[in-house]
Amino acid sequence: MTWKKRMVHSDRGNFEIFEKGEGFPLAVTHIYSEFNETGDYFAEVFVKTHHVYIINLKDCGNSDKAKAPHEFSMLETILDLESIRRALGFTKWKFAGHSTGGMLGVLYGIYFSDSLEKLLLVSAAAREYMTFSPDCIYNESHPNFNKMQELIERLKNNELSAQKRSELSKERTKLSLLKPEDYDQYFNRFIKKKMSVVRMNFFARELHTFDVTKKLPRIKTPTLIIGGTHDIQCPPLYSREMAEWIPDSILFLFNESNHYPHLEEPTEFNKVIVDYFD
Repeated sequence: MTWKKRMVHSDRGNFEIFEKGEGFPLAVTHIYSEFNETGDYFAEVFVKTHHVYIINLKDCGNSDKAKAPHEFSMLETILDLESIRRALGFTKWKFAGHSTGGMLGVLYGIYFSDSLEKLLLVSAAAREYMTFSPDCIYNESHPNFNKMQELIERLKNNELSAQKRSELSKERTKLSLLKPEDYDQYFNRFIKKKMSVVRMNFFARELHTFDVTKKLPRIKTPTLIIGGTHDIQCPPLYSREMAEWIPDSILFLFNESNHYPHLEEPTEFNKVIVDYFD
């Protein structure tokens, strides 16, 4: 079943969302992904127990274009998410974020804990994770640093054919799997996403000054933190760090996962979600 498209008119602009499932409302988004009716692998985890809303942020899909660059910042994005929650009429909802979506979740919890029933942060960090982490693929000393950078730059080309974009995306994702040979087993649904180049470029600059670790105790929402012990994008030390600083939090590290524990260890991941998040 495809996701139902809908436009939400908020006091901060018009946003394209995709919804599916029944139950308590849960929001999912990512800083620079462009979603569509085919959905999202991470969001699919929650549709059996929640009414899930996948949100296209500004300059993604059919959502409004930003009028100024600062609207791409993480804090401005959180304000947009709050405006969407209000427009949908929810007093509270849950938020689940993977990777940069999890970084948004960190800020959401810091500034708007009262709007969140529960918070899930997967393969994320509360600060810049490249400079002092040689085991991070975005650190220049990592053996696959140049390969990752090359793939990212090639994917920014809007003239790429759909087939070529799919090939490059697959190659890029395989770098962040513990068992890249199992890629086709993990990504076996017709789910297609694009990258917002302008948001990606802004995030790449903003990340260098991102550090909210000392504000983590302000998160009052029950928080589940999940990471892969082999994560080369957001190494597990950042998951441990968040768990140490967030008062009402639980940490799970998956020993057979890299950056995608919800796909690399789906049975175990789903059990943790049901037991501690749902």
